Amino acid sequence: MDKNVGGLDRTGRIAIGIMVVITGIAALTGYWAAGAVIGGVALLIGVILLVTGTTQKCPINEAVGIDTTKREN
Repeated sequence: MDKNVGGLDRTGRIAIGIMVVITGIAALTGYWAAGAVIGGVALLIGVILLVTGTTQKCPINEAVGIDTTKREN
């Protein structure tokens, strides 16, 4: 799979991923009274965003044909 996540898309995924992971951890540890299920889902979504942002590869983008990287021809 070629890289298909770049630019603002990559930056946004990483930034939002960090915030969502922190939120999930806060919910799971009891600092935020959202519950364990919401905390677990938030943690999972945050990790997915971080992985797709750092690896610059997203299977959903590939499936629908979206490429946010700037390629030179």
